[in-house]
Amino acid sequence: MRAQGPLDSFGTILSGLAKRLGLESRLVELRLQHDWRQIIGEPIASHTWPDQIRFKKLYLIVQNSVWMQQLTFLKPTLLAKLNAAAGTTLITEIALRVGEVPSAELQGSSALAKNSQPVVSDAALTEASAHAAAVHDSDLRNRLTQLMAEALSRSSI
Repeated sequence: MRAQGPLDSFGTILSGLAKRLGLESRLVELRLQHDWRQIIGEPIASHTWPDQIRFKKLYLIVQNSVWMQQLTFLKPTLLAKLNAAAGTTLITEIALRVGEVPSAELQGSSALAKNSQPVVSDAALTEASAHAAAVHDSDLRNRLTQLMAEALSRSSI
């Protein structure tokens, strides 16, 4: 029989799992997109969009070159706000590029729409099932398995 030890919180377990699967920056990316207006503030958020995070670099879409110039001077402030929201230094650099910023209505749902209907491979489903096998609640285990399989399938594309 296993010895009784201290219990880990569900958040700690998920955080460790995300780190092992290499999903930590993707989770931060989705959280940034979801909470962009609250983190950065309305004036800047209405003219920008956090596209992706790669190798600790945030790729930020900016509405036009005027905003790009203004944000060049605000990079240190933006980095401080973003890392404070993440709780750790996950972003060390910001790359700005001019592009189409989603409308305010689409911004809240774009992270979900961008990732809807992923194709889940059998290998990803098998690996995710193995990782989630220790979860006793069947509904939670099934949902966790599906989420991990989707993430693994996206990362292998």
